[in-house]
Amino acid sequence: MLDSDLADLYAVKTKSLNLAVRRNVERFPEDFMFQLSPEEAKSLRFQYETSKKGRGGRRYLPFAFTQEGVAMLSAVLSSPRAIHAHILIMRAFIKLREMVATNELIRQKIEELERKYEKHDKDIQDILEAIRELFEPPKSRRKKPIGFHVKY
Repeated sequence: MLDSDLADLYAVKTKSLNLAVRRNVERFPEDFMFQLSPEEAKSLRFQYETSKKGRGGRRYLPFAFTQEGVAMLSAVLSSPRAIHAHILIMRAFIKLREMVATNELIRQKIEELERKYEKHDKDIQDILEAIRELFEPPKSRRKKPIGFHVKY
């Protein structure tokens, strides 16, 4: 989640949120929080219009927080609003993780079905080929006469 989104949820200014993070930088390793690259920030501005209209908008690259970073942030910002927002955010992360797990299970089931029915497809093709052969007229073969014949 971006710093500006978290600031909105915690009802604080983005500047105040980032200041609290800088004061407690030892609590936010790189796997908890990172700053977006210029290319990522530019892409984000084009996709979601994150820069404010007028007055220049953001003058720095936004920070992104992982689930662990959001949890740590709630420890840094200990207002009742921050605690409530943290609970809601954690529930959203849990729901997201469940959705990803569900999608992964569905993908695995589909792959399993594809592997299972791949053999059936070959078997069905063999059966259809045998049926086609039954509908083809018999190849003309010279019939041998029945009975005992003596050649002189």
